[in-house]
Amino acid sequence: MNFKYLPFWVFLTTCILLTAQEKNAPPFGKGIFNLTARDSSWSMKIGARMQFLGTSSWERNAEGGLVRPETNMLVRRARLKFNGFALTPRLKYKLELGLSNRDISGASEYTGDAPRYILDAVVMWNFYGNLELWVGQTKLPGNIERVISSGNLQLVDRSLLNSRFNLDRDMGLQLRHHFNFGNGMVVREKLALSQGEGRNVTVGNLGGHEYTARLEFLPLGEFAGEGEYSGGDLFREPHPKLMLAITLDSNQDAVKSRGNQGSYMVNDSGFYETNITTFFADTMFKYQGFSLMAEYANREAADPVARNQDGTPTGTEVLTGHGLNLQSGYVFDGNWEVAGRYTHNEYDNPDSFPSESQYTLGVSRYIAGHKLKVQSDLSYLDLDDGLGEVLYRLQFDIHF
Repeated sequence: MNFKYLPFWVFLTTCILLTAQEKNAPPFGKGIFNLTARDSSWSMKIGARMQFLGTSSWERNAEGGLVRPETNMLVRRARLKFNGFALTPRLKYKLELGLSNRDISGASEYTGDAPRYILDAVVMWNFYGNLELWVGQTKLPGNIERVISSGNLQLVDRSLLNSRFNLDRDMGLQLRHHFNFGNGMVVREKLALSQGEGRNVTVGNLGGHEYTARLEFLPLGEFAGEGEYSGGDLFREPHPKLMLAITLDSNQDAVKSRGNQGSYMVNDSGFYETNITTFFADTMFKYQGFSLMAEYANREAADPVARNQDGTPTGTEVLTGHGLNLQSGYVFDGNWEVAGRYTHNEYDNPDSFPSESQYTLGVSRYIAGHKLKVQSDLSYLDLDDGLGEVLYRLQFDIHF
């Protein structure tokens, strides 16, 4: 046992044991327990969730045959969540910690050689009307699929478009606003200024800064239960609901190969810098158990090939190109869902990054919505270089 973390585990175990004796504990999926000060000056909800994943994959060789499968079983995600308000309900906060190896991976000299435990650490201040100021580390307002929680996905995991082009989390400021007009129509504006190098960075700002703007339009009104940011139509919307959105992101003097993601572009003078622009257009539609999500992504760089001072390539380059992701499903009686996905990415340098297409068919059983579910999917990946992969996944989710 690593005694370095003993106080943390003692605290957590004590909290759980004390809460277990409370007869008015929250319902399943609504947190382990909720705390509110007697004078209502603060609140805290503590939750936990786990995902257990098993995979089998068969790679396709140059002759078109499938090689011996590789199998893997792991705790895909294990997380603790804390959220509530301080002094006033207009000042909210969220803290989310990752505990699984996949959650905390990525330690490097740029993170102080420490595991990346912190996922979200953000304060949200509703300082005037419909204006909110966010301060801290959290997801940038990027493509819809990335902003959907990993616990609320329609399939086992996100698409290849998301893994190649997403903005993910960063440290900085966000300003958010919304307004209603007409017959229930909603418009949301989201702006972000961030450090531009991802989460848990401790070495300061090595390049420039990142600027993100997202505009969302809901012409048919709001979704039930914020369903625009949840996979599948579990609420079986009685009336059609639609969201249309665009995002523009500019990472100035970026030093990483995928904007604020990827590897650092190190050269003989320190770091190679270039301006990276990413554009997203996405939509979500839901009606009576049917759902459709579509995303388009495009990334460009002023000079994508990282170079030394004398102009020679370093061997690293920005991943530029575009992608399309289409995903749809239907929730049947008994909360069974069948869903399919098609993803196609094309890159500007096919010699380094061959174009790829992936086809996925999935089945989900929602026992208690997204809070307790079993999901399985089968994918086929086709690469332009003649290689490919067949992937089968089975995942169990539980959220307290």
